[in-house]
Amino acid sequence: MTTTADHHTADHHYMAQALQLAARGLHTTDPNPRVGCVLVRDGEVVGTGWHRRAGDGHAEYIALQAAGPRAEGSTAYVTLEPCCHHGRTPPCTDALIAAGVKRVVAAMQDPNVRVAGGGLAQLYAAGIEVQCGLMEDEARALNPGFIRRMEENRPHFRLKLAMSLDGRTALASGESRWITGEAARLDVQRWRSRSSAILTGINTVLADDPSLNVRLPDTSRQPLRVILDPGLRTPPTARLLDLPGEVLILTAREDAEPAARLRERGASVVTVPRGGRGLDLGAVARELARREMNEVHIECGATLAGALLEARLLDELVIYLAASVLGDNARGLFRLPPLAGMAERVEFHIQNIRAVGQDWRIIAHPRFQS
Repeated sequence: MTTTADHHTADHHYMAQALQLAARGLHTTDPNPRVGCVLVRDGEVVGTGWHRRAGDGHAEYIALQAAGPRAEGSTAYVTLEPCCHHGRTPPCTDALIAAGVKRVVAAMQDPNVRVAGGGLAQLYAAGIEVQCGLMEDEARALNPGFIRRMEENRPHFRLKLAMSLDGRTALASGESRWITGEAARLDVQRWRSRSSAILTGINTVLADDPSLNVRLPDTSRQPLRVILDPGLRTPPTARLLDLPGEVLILTAREDAEPAARLRERGASVVTVPRGGRGLDLGAVARELARREMNEVHIECGATLAGALLEARLLDELVIYLAASVLGDNARGLFRLPPLAGMAERVEFHIQNIRAVGQDWRIIAHPRFQS
Protein backbone atom coordinates (compact mmCIF):
# COMPACT_ATOMS: atom_id res chain seq x y z
CA MET A 1 0.00 0.00 0.00
CA THR A 2 1.39 3.38 -0.97
CA THR A 3 0.89 6.59 1.01
CA THR A 4 2.16 9.09 -1.56
CA ALA A 5 0.04 10.87 -4.13
CA ASP A 6 -0.03 9.63 -7.68
CA HIS A 7 0.51 12.75 -9.76
CA HIS A 8 -0.91 11.31 -12.96
CA THR A 9 -3.00 13.88 -14.83
CA ALA A 10 -6.09 11.67 -14.95
CA ASP A 11 -5.96 11.03 -11.21
CA HIS A 12 -5.88 14.76 -10.52
CA HIS A 13 -8.74 15.35 -12.93
CA TYR A 14 -11.04 12.82 -11.31
CA MET A 15 -10.08 13.76 -7.75
CA ALA A 16 -10.88 17.38 -8.59
CA GLN A 17 -14.34 16.20 -9.68
CA ALA A 18 -14.75 14.34 -6.38
CA LEU A 19 -13.79 17.47 -4.46
CA GLN A 20 -16.36 19.50 -6.38
CA LEU A 21 -19.00 16.92 -5.49
CA ALA A 22 -17.98 17.01 -1.81
CA ALA A 23 -18.39 20.79 -1.76
CA ARG A 24 -22.08 20.38 -2.56
CA GLY A 25 -22.55 19.24 1.02
CA LEU A 26 -20.93 22.36 2.45
CA HIS A 27 -24.14 23.49 4.19
CA THR A 28 -25.88 20.18 4.87
CA THR A 29 -23.64 17.31 6.07
CA ASP A 30 -23.03 18.53 9.62
CA PRO A 31 -21.83 16.88 11.86
CA ASN A 32 -20.45 14.52 9.22
CA PRO A 33 -17.60 15.44 6.88
CA ARG A 34 -18.18 16.61 3.32
CA VAL A 35 -17.18 13.76 1.00
CA GLY A 36 -17.34 13.15 -2.74
CA CYS A 37 -16.66 10.05 -4.83
CA VAL A 38 -16.10 9.40 -8.56
CA LEU A 39 -15.94 5.90 -10.07
CA VAL A 40 -13.97 5.54 -13.32
CA ARG A 41 -13.59 2.47 -15.53
CA ASP A 42 -11.59 2.45 -18.76
CA GLY A 43 -11.40 6.23 -18.79
CA GLU A 44 -15.16 6.69 -18.37
CA VAL A 45 -16.98 8.03 -15.31
CA VAL A 46 -19.48 5.32 -14.41
CA GLY A 47 -20.78 6.68 -11.10
CA THR A 48 -20.63 9.73 -8.86
CA GLY A 49 -21.87 10.52 -5.39
CA TRP A 50 -21.62 12.96 -2.54
CA HIS A 51 -22.72 12.83 1.06
CA ARG A 52 -25.75 15.05 1.58
CA ARG A 53 -26.61 14.79 5.27
CA ALA A 54 -26.07 12.63 8.33
CA GLY A 55 -28.05 9.41 8.04
CA ASP A 56 -28.10 9.46 4.23
CA GLY A 57 -25.86 7.24 2.12
CA HIS A 58 -22.15 7.98 2.04
CA ALA A 59 -20.56 9.24 -1.16
CA GLU A 60 -19.10 5.84 -2.06
CA TYR A 61 -22.41 4.05 -1.61
CA ILE A 62 -24.27 6.56 -3.79
CA ALA A 63 -21.61 6.35 -6.52
CA LEU A 64 -21.73 2.53 -6.45
CA GLN A 65 -25.51 2.61 -6.77
CA ALA A 66 -25.22 4.91 -9.78
CA ALA A 67 -22.60 2.68 -11.41
CA GLY A 68 -24.33 -0.64 -10.80
CA PRO A 69 -22.42 -3.55 -12.39
CA ARG A 70 -20.10 -1.11 -14.15
CA ALA A 71 -18.38 -0.52 -10.80
CA GLU A 72 -16.52 -3.84 -11.19
CA GLY A 73 -12.92 -3.19 -12.19
CA SER A 74 -13.22 0.58 -11.63
CA THR A 75 -11.09 3.08 -9.75
CA ALA A 76 -12.79 4.94 -6.91
CA TYR A 77 -11.61 8.52 -6.28
CA VAL A 78 -12.80 9.57 -2.84
CA THR A 79 -11.98 12.73 -0.89
CA LEU A 80 -11.79 10.94 2.48
CA GLU A 81 -10.71 7.43 3.41
CA PRO A 82 -13.70 5.07 3.17
CA CYS A 83 -15.21 4.16 6.53
CA CYS A 84 -14.79 0.64 7.90
CA HIS A 85 -17.20 0.73 10.85
CA HIS A 86 -20.95 0.51 11.35
CA GLY A 87 -22.53 3.87 12.18
CA ARG A 88 -25.80 5.22 10.81
CA THR A 89 -24.83 3.43 7.59
CA PRO A 90 -22.86 0.22 6.80
CA PRO A 91 -19.09 0.35 6.12
CA CYS A 92 -18.18 1.77 2.72
CA THR A 93 -15.18 -0.58 2.55
CA ASP A 94 -17.51 -3.59 2.46
CA ALA A 95 -19.50 -2.05 -0.39
CA LEU A 96 -16.38 -1.24 -2.43
CA ILE A 97 -15.00 -4.75 -1.97
CA ALA A 98 -18.32 -6.39 -2.84
CA ALA A 99 -18.65 -4.25 -6.00
CA GLY A 100 -15.26 -5.45 -7.30
CA VAL A 101 -13.56 -2.06 -7.33
CA LYS A 102 -9.89 -2.68 -8.23
CA ARG A 103 -8.30 0.59 -7.08
CA VAL A 104 -9.09 3.27 -4.49
CA VAL A 105 -7.46 6.70 -4.51
CA ALA A 106 -8.18 8.66 -1.31
CA ALA A 107 -7.31 12.30 -0.85
CA MET A 108 -6.64 11.88 2.87
CA GLN A 109 -6.82 9.49 5.76
CA ASP A 110 -9.87 9.79 7.99
CA PRO A 111 -8.84 11.46 11.30
CA ASN A 112 -11.65 9.65 13.13
CA VAL A 113 -9.97 7.11 15.43
CA ARG A 114 -12.64 4.57 14.42
CA VAL A 115 -11.16 4.63 10.92
CA ALA A 116 -7.67 6.26 10.94
CA GLY A 117 -6.10 4.08 8.26
CA GLY A 118 -8.21 1.01 9.01
CA GLY A 119 -10.39 1.52 5.97
CA LEU A 120 -7.42 1.66 3.60
CA ALA A 121 -5.83 -1.35 5.30
CA GLN A 122 -9.02 -3.37 4.89
CA LEU A 123 -9.20 -2.52 1.19
CA TYR A 124 -5.53 -3.42 0.70
CA ALA A 125 -6.02 -6.73 2.50
CA ALA A 126 -8.85 -7.50 0.07
CA GLY A 127 -6.47 -7.12 -2.87
CA ILE A 128 -7.48 -3.59 -3.89
CA GLU A 129 -4.72 -1.21 -4.96
CA VAL A 130 -4.76 1.73 -2.56
CA GLN A 131 -3.23 5.20 -2.78
CA CYS A 132 -3.63 8.08 -0.34
CA GLY A 133 -2.62 11.75 -0.31
CA LEU A 134 -3.68 13.04 -3.71
CA MET A 135 -4.85 16.69 -3.35
CA GLU A 136 -4.87 16.31 0.43
CA ASP A 137 -4.62 20.07 1.10
CA GLU A 138 -7.79 20.70 -0.90
CA ALA A 139 -9.57 17.86 0.89
CA ARG A 140 -8.57 19.14 4.32
CA ALA A 141 -9.78 22.64 3.40
CA LEU A 142 -13.27 21.22 2.86
CA ASN A 143 -13.52 19.88 6.42
CA PRO A 144 -11.51 22.08 8.81
CA GLY A 145 -13.98 21.63 11.65
CA PHE A 146 -14.42 17.87 11.38
CA ILE A 147 -10.66 17.37 11.20
CA ARG A 148 -9.94 19.64 14.16
CA ARG A 149 -12.66 18.00 16.24
CA MET A 150 -11.25 14.55 15.52
CA GLU A 151 -7.62 15.56 16.06
CA GLU A 152 -7.88 18.14 18.87
CA ASN A 153 -11.29 17.55 20.46
CA ARG A 154 -12.48 21.05 19.66
CA PRO A 155 -14.23 22.84 16.81
CA HIS A 156 -12.69 25.10 14.20
CA PHE A 157 -13.30 28.65 15.43
CA ARG A 158 -13.90 31.25 12.70
CA LEU A 159 -14.25 34.90 13.75
CA LYS A 160 -16.13 37.33 11.52
CA LEU A 161 -15.26 41.01 11.84
CA ALA A 162 -16.31 44.10 9.90
CA MET A 163 -14.04 47.12 10.12
CA SER A 164 -13.35 50.52 8.70
CA LEU A 165 -10.12 51.57 6.99
CA ASP A 166 -8.79 52.70 10.37
CA GLY A 167 -9.48 49.30 11.95
CA ARG A 168 -12.66 50.18 13.86
CA THR A 169 -15.69 47.95 14.31
CA ALA A 170 -18.19 50.39 15.83
CA LEU A 171 -18.55 53.94 17.10
CA ALA A 172 -17.76 54.61 20.76
CA SER A 173 -21.50 54.39 21.42
CA GLY A 174 -21.55 50.86 20.02
CA GLU A 175 -23.39 51.79 16.81
CA SER A 176 -22.16 49.62 13.94
CA ARG A 177 -25.04 49.33 11.44
CA TRP A 178 -23.90 49.25 8.82
CA ILE A 179 -20.14 49.41 8.33
CA THR A 180 -20.26 47.16 5.28
CA GLY A 181 -22.59 46.98 2.32
CA GLU A 182 -25.38 44.59 1.40
CA ALA A 183 -23.15 42.20 -0.58
CA ALA A 184 -20.83 41.69 2.39
CA ARG A 185 -23.77 41.07 4.72
CA LEU A 186 -25.12 38.45 2.32
CA ASP A 187 -21.70 36.82 2.22
CA VAL A 188 -21.77 36.58 6.03
CA GLN A 189 -25.02 34.63 5.78
CA ARG A 190 -23.24 32.01 3.67
CA TRP A 191 -20.51 31.64 6.30
CA ARG A 192 -23.19 31.26 8.95
CA SER A 193 -25.00 28.66 6.87
CA ARG A 194 -21.99 26.33 6.60
CA SER A 195 -21.33 26.46 10.36
CA SER A 196 -22.42 24.07 13.09
CA ALA A 197 -22.92 26.92 15.54
CA ILE A 198 -23.00 30.71 15.71
CA LEU A 199 -21.42 32.04 18.89
CA THR A 200 -21.41 35.39 20.63
CA GLY A 201 -20.85 36.90 24.06
CA ILE A 202 -23.35 38.28 26.54
CA ASN A 203 -22.25 41.89 25.95
CA THR A 204 -23.24 41.63 22.30
CA VAL A 205 -26.60 40.11 23.28
CA LEU A 206 -27.30 42.95 25.72
CA ALA A 207 -26.13 45.70 23.35
CA ASP A 208 -27.50 44.50 20.00
CA ASP A 209 -30.16 41.84 20.74
CA PRO A 210 -28.95 39.87 17.68
CA SER A 211 -30.82 37.10 15.88
CA LEU A 212 -27.74 34.94 15.10
CA ASN A 213 -29.65 32.97 12.50
CA VAL A 214 -29.27 32.17 8.80
CA ARG A 215 -31.43 34.33 6.59
CA LEU A 216 -31.00 32.75 3.16
CA PRO A 217 -34.03 31.76 1.07
CA ASP A 218 -32.95 28.10 0.68
CA THR A 219 -31.95 27.55 4.31
CA SER A 220 -32.67 23.99 5.41
CA ARG A 221 -30.88 24.04 8.78
CA GLN A 222 -30.33 26.62 11.51
CA PRO A 223 -27.00 26.33 13.33
CA LEU A 224 -26.95 26.08 17.10
CA ARG A 225 -26.87 29.57 18.65
CA VAL A 226 -24.40 29.81 21.53
CA ILE A 227 -24.11 32.59 24.11
CA LEU A 228 -21.13 32.81 26.46
CA ASP A 229 -22.75 34.31 29.54
CA PRO A 230 -20.63 33.92 32.72
CA GLY A 231 -23.10 35.74 34.98
CA LEU A 232 -26.29 34.40 33.37
CA ARG A 233 -27.54 37.84 32.32
CA THR A 234 -29.30 36.74 29.11
CA PRO A 235 -32.79 38.29 29.26
CA PRO A 236 -35.69 35.86 28.67
CA THR A 237 -36.98 38.45 26.20
CA ALA A 238 -33.91 38.13 23.93
CA ARG A 239 -34.89 38.04 20.27
CA LEU A 240 -32.96 34.88 19.47
CA LEU A 241 -35.13 32.90 21.91
CA ASP A 242 -38.16 33.60 19.71
CA LEU A 243 -36.58 32.19 16.54
CA PRO A 244 -36.54 28.60 15.21
CA GLY A 245 -33.53 26.50 16.18
CA GLU A 246 -31.67 25.62 19.35
CA VAL A 247 -30.04 28.04 21.79
CA LEU A 248 -27.24 27.02 24.17
CA ILE A 249 -26.22 29.33 27.01
CA LEU A 250 -22.89 28.53 28.64
CA THR A 251 -22.47 30.07 32.08
CA ALA A 252 -20.40 29.86 35.25
CA ARG A 253 -23.29 30.90 37.48
CA GLU A 254 -25.05 28.09 39.28
CA ASP A 255 -28.33 29.85 39.98
CA ALA A 256 -31.49 27.84 39.49
CA GLU A 257 -33.94 30.73 39.12
CA PRO A 258 -32.55 32.61 36.07
CA ALA A 259 -31.59 29.30 34.45
CA ALA A 260 -35.15 28.03 34.89
CA ARG A 261 -36.58 31.15 33.23
CA LEU A 262 -34.31 30.68 30.22
CA ARG A 263 -35.09 26.97 30.00
CA GLU A 264 -38.79 27.85 29.99
CA ARG A 265 -38.03 29.89 26.87
CA GLY A 266 -36.50 26.80 25.23
CA ALA A 267 -32.80 27.43 25.85
CA SER A 268 -30.33 24.86 27.14
CA VAL A 269 -28.28 26.23 30.04
CA VAL A 270 -24.99 24.48 30.83
CA THR A 271 -22.42 25.34 33.50
CA VAL A 272 -18.73 25.41 32.60
CA PRO A 273 -15.75 26.56 34.71
CA ARG A 274 -14.67 30.17 34.94
CA GLY A 275 -11.54 31.38 33.19
CA GLY A 276 -9.35 34.46 33.28
CA ARG A 277 -11.74 36.99 31.71
CA GLY A 278 -14.99 35.06 31.86
CA LEU A 279 -15.51 31.42 31.00
CA ASP A 280 -12.77 28.84 30.59
CA LEU A 281 -12.62 28.92 26.80
CA GLY A 282 -10.92 25.54 26.62
CA ALA A 283 -13.88 24.05 28.50
CA VAL A 284 -16.22 25.86 26.10
CA ALA A 285 -14.40 24.30 23.16
CA ARG A 286 -14.60 20.82 24.67
CA GLU A 287 -18.32 21.19 25.40
CA LEU A 288 -18.99 22.22 21.80
CA ALA A 289 -16.92 19.31 20.50
CA ARG A 290 -18.93 16.96 22.74
CA ARG A 291 -22.03 18.27 20.96
CA GLU A 292 -20.40 17.44 17.59
CA MET A 293 -19.90 21.05 16.54
CA ASN A 294 -17.41 21.20 13.65
CA GLU A 295 -17.19 24.85 12.54
CA VAL A 296 -18.15 27.61 14.96
CA HIS A 297 -18.87 31.01 13.44
CA ILE A 298 -18.17 33.82 15.93
CA GLU A 299 -19.61 37.34 15.88
CA CYS A 300 -18.66 39.24 19.00
CA GLY A 301 -17.07 42.32 20.47
CA ALA A 302 -13.44 43.15 21.14
CA THR A 303 -13.35 41.62 24.64
CA LEU A 304 -14.33 38.09 23.63
CA ALA A 305 -12.35 38.34 20.39
CA GLY A 306 -9.25 39.27 22.38
CA ALA A 307 -9.82 36.48 24.89
CA LEU A 308 -10.13 33.90 22.10
CA LEU A 309 -6.95 35.19 20.47
CA GLU A 310 -5.07 35.07 23.80
CA ALA A 311 -6.29 31.51 24.37
CA ARG A 312 -5.04 30.55 20.90
CA LEU A 313 -8.50 29.34 19.97
CA LEU A 314 -8.93 31.47 16.87
CA ASP A 315 -8.27 29.41 13.77
CA GLU A 316 -9.52 31.73 11.07
CA LEU A 317 -10.48 35.37 10.60
CA VAL A 318 -12.98 36.59 8.01
CA ILE A 319 -12.61 40.37 7.95
CA TYR A 320 -14.70 42.72 5.83
CA LEU A 321 -12.93 46.01 5.15
CA ALA A 322 -15.15 48.98 4.31
CA ALA A 323 -13.96 52.15 2.61
CA SER A 324 -14.77 54.44 5.52
CA VAL A 325 -13.10 55.96 8.57
CA LEU A 326 -14.71 55.99 12.04
CA GLY A 327 -12.14 57.91 14.05
CA ASP A 328 -9.71 57.12 16.86
CA ASN A 329 -12.32 56.98 19.66
CA ALA A 330 -14.28 54.22 17.90
CA ARG A 331 -14.00 50.59 18.99
CA GLY A 332 -11.22 48.30 17.83
CA LEU A 333 -11.13 44.65 16.81
CA PHE A 334 -9.38 43.01 19.77
CA ARG A 335 -9.05 43.99 23.41
CA LEU A 336 -5.62 42.72 24.42
CA PRO A 337 -3.05 43.52 27.12
CA PRO A 338 -0.33 45.99 26.08
CA LEU A 339 2.64 44.40 24.31
CA ALA A 340 6.12 44.83 25.71
CA GLY A 341 7.63 44.68 22.24
CA MET A 342 7.04 43.77 18.62
CA ALA A 343 8.21 40.22 19.32
CA GLU A 344 4.93 39.64 21.20
CA ARG A 345 2.67 40.55 18.31
CA VAL A 346 0.41 37.95 16.71
CA GLU A 347 1.04 37.59 13.01
CA PHE A 348 -1.41 36.27 10.44
CA HIS A 349 -1.10 34.44 7.16
CA ILE A 350 -3.43 36.00 4.61
CA GLN A 351 -5.00 33.21 2.60
CA ASN A 352 -7.28 35.22 0.38
CA ILE A 353 -8.35 38.79 -0.43
CA ARG A 354 -11.27 39.54 -2.71
CA ALA A 355 -13.81 42.23 -3.39
CA VAL A 356 -17.34 41.65 -2.09
CA GLY A 357 -19.50 44.41 -3.48
CA GLN A 358 -17.93 47.70 -2.41
CA ASP A 359 -16.00 46.06 0.44
CA TRP A 360 -12.96 43.79 0.66
CA ARG A 361 -12.96 40.39 2.36
CA ILE A 362 -9.75 39.16 3.96
CA ILE A 363 -9.38 35.55 5.10
CA ALA A 364 -6.44 35.06 7.43
CA HIS A 365 -5.04 32.46 9.81
CA PRO A 366 -3.06 33.33 12.96
CA ARG A 367 0.55 32.22 13.24
CA PHE A 368 0.95 31.44 16.91
CA GLN A 369 4.53 31.08 18.08
CA SER A 370 5.33 27.90 19.96
